[in-house]
Amino acid sequence: MDRTERFYKIDNLLQVNAVVPIGRFLAELEISKATFKRDIEYMRDRLNAPISWSKADGGYRYVSGNKTQQQSLPGLWFNSSEAYALLMMQALLSEMQPGLLGPHIEPLKARLRAVIEAGSHAAGDVESRVKLLTVAARPVPDKNFEVVAAALLRQQRLQISYYSRVRDDVSEREVSPQLLIHYRGNWYLGAWCHKQNAMRSFAMDAIQMVTVLTKASRAMPKKEIDGFIGQGYGIFAGSSVTWAKLRFSPERARWVSRELWHPQQRITQESDGGLILELPFTDIRELTMDILRQGRHVEVLEPKALRDEVLNELRGAIQQYQSPHPARQ
Repeated sequence: MDRTERFYKIDNLLQVNAVVPIGRFLAELEISKATFKRDIEYMRDRLNAPISWSKADGGYRYVSGNKTQQQSLPGLWFNSSEAYALLMMQALLSEMQPGLLGPHIEPLKARLRAVIEAGSHAAGDVESRVKLLTVAARPVPDKNFEVVAAALLRQQRLQISYYSRVRDDVSEREVSPQLLIHYRGNWYLGAWCHKQNAMRSFAMDAIQMVTVLTKASRAMPKKEIDGFIGQGYGIFAGSSVTWAKLRFSPERARWVSRELWHPQQRITQESDGGLILELPFTDIRELTMDILRQGRHVEVLEPKALRDEVLNELRGAIQQYQSPHPARQ
């Protein structure tokens, strides 16, 4: 939390509470007593904030009826997570096509713009200067999304025609929807597949046809649903968890050391500046793709199956580039 953000936190605490003990300030701001005292003095001297210490009440408070005009705190802004949430909501609302929610969208967007402008910045200025870029997002037909979402909430079973990009074929699946997942800009349906007799994730854009069935949906225990996504790396789920061990070069380690690949990941810094990253995975496909993006800056140490998969992909890529270029034949 930087200094400006602390000023707004102090102001907010004083606005909503009659008296705030110093212990609460230190706990919520996560700073030392000396730093807090400097912040208070700055707000009093530079911002004319009428903050006083009440010995009787054992805390700080704003002086009511003070004739000194309190200056507005400069340049209200949001922290990274708040800015992302606000702009993501605004982007999602702007992308919505006319539908049942149409009459409610504009008032909601107006309220959102008002929140942004509460920081003394015009919403249009924020929109033009801060961008959220989505790469490789795959749109989902509105009709299919509405049917799936409604069946999920009503606990209805579905019949879907699902296109598998890996096998390049279409299969018929009977599924009991359990949850919708938005991951890396795309929507996925987590559902019990009655054909495979197991939980599976389905890319929503790959569902070609969907029909609501009269059969009751199979209800899964919350614990099993919560554990479906997140046990291993990425969107793919499974019951068999394997740990990967990756070594990154000193150059790439400067980025990876700050990245969260998985909540349970373990990072070890090496003496040469390199980095060892260990993380769980249940399916080899997505982890392989992300390893390949790192190029020569990463080496798979364990397990052998993952190392072999990455090696085979690299060999195939090298063979392709060693072949005569089509334009030169």
